[in-house]
Amino acid sequence: MRVMVFLPLIVPVLAAVGARPLAERLPPRMATWLLTLSSVVLAVASGAVLGLLALAGAMSLPVFASLGSLSARAMSRVDAAPLLLGVIAAAFLAAAALSVLRAAWLRISALISAHREARRLSGDGRLLVIVKDARADAYAVPGWPARIVVTSGMLDSLTAAESEVLLAHERAHTAARHYLFLAAARLSAAANPMLRPLAAAVSYSIERWADEQAVRVTGNRPLAARAIAKAALASAAAHSGPGTATHVLGAAGDKAEISRAGSVPRRVNALLGPPPPQRFVLLALAIGLVVVSSLAALHAADDLHAMIEFAQAVVLA
Repeated sequence: MRVMVFLPLIVPVLAAVGARPLAERLPPRMATWLLTLSSVVLAVASGAVLGLLALAGAMSLPVFASLGSLSARAMSRVDAAPLLLGVIAAAFLAAAALSVLRAAWLRISALISAHREARRLSGDGRLLVIVKDARADAYAVPGWPARIVVTSGMLDSLTAAESEVLLAHERAHTAARHYLFLAAARLSAAANPMLRPLAAAVSYSIERWADEQAVRVTGNRPLAARAIAKAALASAAAHSGPGTATHVLGAAGDKAEISRAGSVPRRVNALLGPPPPQRFVLLALAIGLVVVSSLAALHAADDLHAMIEFAQAVVLA
């Protein structure tokens, strides 16, 4: 198989390098869609290439070649993957599949636990759940219906106007189903660890998306920046204590990154400036890189199909 087959395994490295700049320079909604779809496509492409390499290596073995009516000698003489490379690819593919299954199981289990706890706390089915807890916390619990959980400690730490910013931020998470983007990015990263920077960038960009939506609701960028900064300080102090019922909810929710010191200054700085402009050239370059990776995977599949047909023809000749 040609050298291009390895391109889908290399592109995720380039994507990982460019993930953070894209998340910061593109409008948040555009960045979220781009990074999420890119992570999914790159994960599928890299997984497909591993499968093709494993299959090509297996086809050089007589026992597998006979099952497909192939000439093992012909398969070994054409540009097929060496057996050792096929074994390595199969091992990575199996590890990726197990990692995705584990990540999906943990996500679903956390979601079920969160909804049970949210129903218990809300009682009457309210979508806004205010928990009497001195610890400051706020997040959206995904699902149908999605719920917003805010502690009394968080509301006490903010003014009325700042609380409105916080609620608008969380409503943006539920309205845009941000947890679907996050789940897709995290499952992609589970399939291909090189895509973890993309998952982190998606997590940041959905927070920025919610920040900008809060600005549109309140019409005040400095107010939004101040609310995010104050909520970050309050939440960081709260997370140093023991867990409560809100911990169960937060395990499945789109936990705001307000407790992560690395992302908060970037978000506050972005809110203090104008919204990021549309950058279609940068968007086109990123999409082009993902398309090239996908085409390389398709080309590798076409190559393998041609090799199999050749090996079958040798048997019939």
